[in-house]
Amino acid sequence: VWDNAGKFSYLDDLEGESVLPNENNLITGKEKSEPKPKSQPAPKPSPKPKREKRKTLIPQKEFGIDWTGKSQRIKSIWEELQFSLYTDEHPNAVSVLFRVLLELSVEHYATENGLNFQQNDKLATRLEKVGDQLFRHNKIDKKQHDAIKKFGQFDQLVSADTLNRYVHSYTFTPSPNHIEAIWDTLADLIVACLKG
Repeated sequence: VWDNAGKFSYLDDLEGESVLPNENNLITGKEKSEPKPKSQPAPKPSPKPKREKRKTLIPQKEFGIDWTGKSQRIKSIWEELQFSLYTDEHPNAVSVLFRVLLELSVEHYATENGLNFQQNDKLATRLEKVGDQLFRHNKIDKKQHDAIKKFGQFDQLVSADTLNRYVHSYTFTPSPNHIEAIWDTLADLIVACLKG
């Protein structure tokens, strides 16, 4: 039917069955015309949906992590940060648990992949070693790797110093937006660590 010969053959068959319109079906303009439908206003575009502010540090979606028996404590912390603790209501608890989650995730990856740390290695150094290996194995991208390399610098928004202040400072108060920004920066690394 889709080539011209097929179309003409199909039309010939319809004409043979007398189902095609003929001269009697022509509109001459003398017939009573149907009233034109009232013009309706053009539909207004619907407003862009507002992005709902997330309530927990970890967004409530599936991350594809296969939790093992060895990672049950990490899973428990993860679930508290994903489902139970709200950043607006519990910023201190969220910030401290986030730091614990990061540290345990890095340790988990190192243990599972035979990566050795020195006893004196601080979190920033350990994170950089893990980040280097994840980057070499294409488990994180260059942008994520660059953010990890800056993690040890004191003047960065996302830094080990910031996370340490959340735990040890009397005056450094965590902001929900700031904690979420740190999560957004380190999320790919943490997930990669937990996926092994």
